[in-house]
Amino acid sequence: MSDLKAVTDANFETEVLKSEAPVLVDFWAPWCGPCRMVGPVMEKLAEQYAGRISVVKLNTDENPQVSMTYGIRSIPTVALFKGGEVVDGVIGAAPIAHYAKILDKHLVAA
Repeated sequence: MSDLKAVTDANFETEVLKSEAPVLVDFWAPWCGPCRMVGPVMEKLAEQYAGRISVVKLNTDENPQVSMTYGIRSIPTVALFKGGEVVDGVIGAAPIAHYAKILDKHLVAA
């Protein structure tokens, strides 16, 4: 498990939906192999974009409410929230450059 902040059903609204900064949410589960590949990528993105975005993880097994609300059926799913709305995302594992491209697109538009 990474040192990224974990969010839950209980604090999702405060940490993600009401965040001033864009939030990249990694929907994952401990048993998911591709999720374990995405974890280090999220840590690198958190470092690379520190001060501009937040990167958090949500364990879908332990937090079914948020997962259901956003229709998360496949993991890993990485969703970018901006102003309380999902503005972009990726289903499945992707290289860091793919996530960076999405972030750069939305940060420029900010």
